[in-house]
Amino acid sequence: MAELFIELLSEEIPANLQIDIRQKIKQMLEEKLKKKEIGFNLSQSFSTPQRLVFFINGIPEKIEQKGKIIKGPKIEAPEQALEGFIKSNKLNKNDIYKEKIEKGEFYFAKTKTEVINVLEELKLLIPDVLQAYSWKKSMKWSTYDLNWGRPLKSIIALFNSKIINFNFFHLQSNNLTSIGDSDDEKVKRIGNFKLYLSILKSANIVLDQEVRKKMVIKKMNSICNSRKLKNDFNKKLLEEVINLVEKPNVILCKFSEVYLKIPEEILIVTMQQHQKYFPLFDSNNKLTNMFLLVANMPDVSGYIKIGNQRVIEARLSDAKFFWEKNKNQNLVKQVSRLKDLSFFNKLGTFYSKTQRLRKLANIVSEQLNLSKEKIEIAASICKADLVSDLVGEYPELQGVMGMHLAKAQGFEEDVSLAISEHYLPIGISSRVPKKPISIAVSLIDKIDMLVGFFGINEKPTSSKDPFALRRNAIGLLRIIIENKLSLHLKDLIEYSLVSYEEQNIKIVNENTTKEILLFLRERFKNLLKDQKIRNDIIEAVDGSPNVQDFLILYKKCLIINKNISKEICKNIIGTYKRASNIIQHESKDNKEKILGQPEAFLFKSEEEKNLYDKINEIRQYFTSAKKHESYNETLKVLSAAKPVTDIFFENVIVNDKNVDIKKNRLELLQMVCKTYNNFVDFSKVEGV
Repeated sequence: MAELFIELLSEEIPANLQIDIRQKIKQMLEEKLKKKEIGFNLSQSFSTPQRLVFFINGIPEKIEQKGKIIKGPKIEAPEQALEGFIKSNKLNKNDIYKEKIEKGEFYFAKTKTEVINVLEELKLLIPDVLQAYSWKKSMKWSTYDLNWGRPLKSIIALFNSKIINFNFFHLQSNNLTSIGDSDDEKVKRIGNFKLYLSILKSANIVLDQEVRKKMVIKKMNSICNSRKLKNDFNKKLLEEVINLVEKPNVILCKFSEVYLKIPEEILIVTMQQHQKYFPLFDSNNKLTNMFLLVANMPDVSGYIKIGNQRVIEARLSDAKFFWEKNKNQNLVKQVSRLKDLSFFNKLGTFYSKTQRLRKLANIVSEQLNLSKEKIEIAASICKADLVSDLVGEYPELQGVMGMHLAKAQGFEEDVSLAISEHYLPIGISSRVPKKPISIAVSLIDKIDMLVGFFGINEKPTSSKDPFALRRNAIGLLRIIIENKLSLHLKDLIEYSLVSYEEQNIKIVNENTTKEILLFLRERFKNLLKDQKIRNDIIEAVDGSPNVQDFLILYKKCLIINKNISKEICKNIIGTYKRASNIIQHESKDNKEKILGQPEAFLFKSEEEKNLYDKINEIRQYFTSAKKHESYNETLKVLSAAKPVTDIFFENVIVNDKNVDIKKNRLELLQMVCKTYNNFVDFSKVEGV
């Protein structure tokens, strides 16, 4: 058995591109080998900023491909089809024969058993894979035709220590790699993968990204433990940094304590997102003036540490200047500057948006029984930080900066917090606002977004959602569900439409309200599926009354999903299905649908009267306020009908000879089904 070893040496490849290519090319190589019926034992891929390495072990040097019968075109097919069949399968005309099968007469051929030299196959296979890979971002350089993520310098391709000779655009495969900085140690000849690893090790290059990660984490923990510091180990940042280095070295750095006086979010964003540093915290989770840097080489002279400390000081100096400037600029006065900041070319400016939010504050405050004044204030200034120097420099801090500026200017805590939290949730796993004012402003901001873009027909398509309306809708639903809010969304949507029209913004979509509510229902179903709620239960609840009160729908889904396998639900569904099946069976030949109500004077037995009374009792329950107080109680009420219905089914023949009595009994069972469907559409619930 032999090993396949490939190294693609290039200029530095960005971290996100590395991860994709090392996974994809590995997969593509495996698939190609399997298609060629070439087995292997082990397949690995590695990457550093400059190297993409693929190692596949346990490959046979030769394989025997047994002859097999292959079917060609029909004998009536054009001559070109037969020629193509012969050429594509490397056949001779003497190999071809005709055979009649069920679908007609076809050409067939039996291939010969062949011994395949795997090395020769790899000469074609590897460049095909490299050519087939599609970079998310690529570039051309010099006069070369090759599109690659970064300039590709050389290709090592070895099979059983032999060079796999092929050309890939301007490059010829070889057995040479480059390490180090000086010319005398730069180029190394590689005999096999083991020797390659040894050469990299001698140069302190760590090829395996997982090994690099463990090394970095271990060093970080050691530094933190020795100084009683905490590192939040931002996983996304760690993954990125690991792929930015091949000689990892962790360095402890610091900046002047004077910068700790500005909001820590500015410091953290500067360190993490702008500089790829890891901020450190004390035992009380308070940000310190120390941070960790992952460098790509040892810092023998200390210049790396000094250089990075100078860089962070310069950036924080700018941030401090902007903070001091912006915190003294009246937020209310800054709102007028939003007139120059476009929200969307057909939806006005951010100033006009804040005016719409102020109007929506009226109705949402009534529905949530909250302070109208506070919601109005928060809605008025929630976008004011967008014109600040700080958000211009740190756009990812919009809202957060507004909160800090509002606090610095004496606004109440809940109003200030709403400025930050009205953007929440920002992702499927992101937290939702919990404070009342934050909830209100977040809701109206999201409703304004949906109404505006649906109103001008800028709706998501199957593949595109440029304005993140799906995320917006899911955020809206999560706020409702996780805060247990009963909202009249239709009223809020229609009021929002009015506020757009009052600003002379043209709403061209006449079905805006209907489409938004449908859009929300579809997102709602997806949320429920993510929570492992059965699909048939979701559809059953979706078919129930009050479909726009998502909290009610959510609670119904939870209670049924929780009890679906328990006796209480089995009783309910069993009763419903039995009644429904009889109706379907007895009325399938009738041209007239069963639409009427049962008449008491046609009852001929106590069982009919008792069932009628029981169902009316349940119907009365559904007309009372109790129906939404406890869905556990609702299930008990529905389940309690089972003994009465069982006695009815045992003693009453629905298919009576008297047509009127038969119809009346069917109407009684229809009454049972309709009453049950006041809760959910049980016809959509599958058997339990």
